[in-house]
Amino acid sequence: MKLILAALTLIILITACGTPQGSQQQSQEPPHIVFVTGDEEYRSEESMPMIARILKRELGAKISLCYSVDENGIIDPNNQHHIAGLEALETADLMVMFTRFRQLPPDQRKYILDYAESGKPMVGLRTSTHAFWYLNEAGDLDSTMNHLNTEWPTQVFGQQWITHHGHFDDGLYPLTQVDLTDADHPITRGVSPFAANSWLYHVDGGDWKLHGDPHTLLTGTSLKSKHEMNDQLDQYPLQNPVAWTKTYKGAKVFFTTLGHPYDFKIDNMRRLLLNGIYWSLDLQSSIPAAGIDPTVVGSYDPNNSGFGEKYKSGLEPVYEM
Repeated sequence: MKLILAALTLIILITACGTPQGSQQQSQEPPHIVFVTGDEEYRSEESMPMIARILKRELGAKISLCYSVDENGIIDPNNQHHIAGLEALETADLMVMFTRFRQLPPDQRKYILDYAESGKPMVGLRTSTHAFWYLNEAGDLDSTMNHLNTEWPTQVFGQQWITHHGHFDDGLYPLTQVDLTDADHPITRGVSPFAANSWLYHVDGGDWKLHGDPHTLLTGTSLKSKHEMNDQLDQYPLQNPVAWTKTYKGAKVFFTTLGHPYDFKIDNMRRLLLNGIYWSLDLQSSIPAAGIDPTVVGSYDPNNSGFGEKYKSGLEPVYEM
């Protein structure tokens, strides 16, 4: 009888105290992460599926991927007017965006805009500072769409497209030295300084400031700069933030201006993005001191960045993982 009473008491105590946080996290359904790709320069159609495979292994996440495709359903980053699979955003817990100069029709862009206004977390990469780029019939920027061309990325991610420090033999050698600004943040766990192939974007300094409530995590130093050559460092300094956090509609936002396809060959770059995704999902307590394991699932051998036909032709999209 005493044993029965003791067991009942233990059950009552457990019920009253609630389930431990770790057990709660384990019992929750895996998050639904949607990658929105569509850039004709940086091979997001290769790098983002690679990151998605790691998240599938590490987090068991439900993964959806969206791509620019041609009329036959084959990946075509040069198609700026269409991204397939955006309806997945209706059930997403996180949107990871890597697009450039997209001119999506209203029914497609509505999925992205509605998600951003939903108060759910977001992660953005590099050219998402100019995710949209609507032109008028004369080929100039459409002033009636400036809210998407410039204001939207500024408010959501922290900055619009301004300039960068120059290509300089793209992919042949690093162009930006990346150093930690906040080594104590969960996103920088296990991240060490590294040299990136991405040329440095200007987002803060001179006449420009990061918008909202940004917190800089990593700073980049341009290793070769057209602005230094042109004596413009008062407006475009050699150092600029390359990764930061902010909020939009009360939701967490992580953004990095890095994203050259060769950057993702670097463990620290993959770890940075993976940590940022975990943090955005409020899973920072699950990020170990060494960061999320960035070991690639399968292989990752991307084409170099560049315009025109430099992407891998004939790639068939994988929409779900």
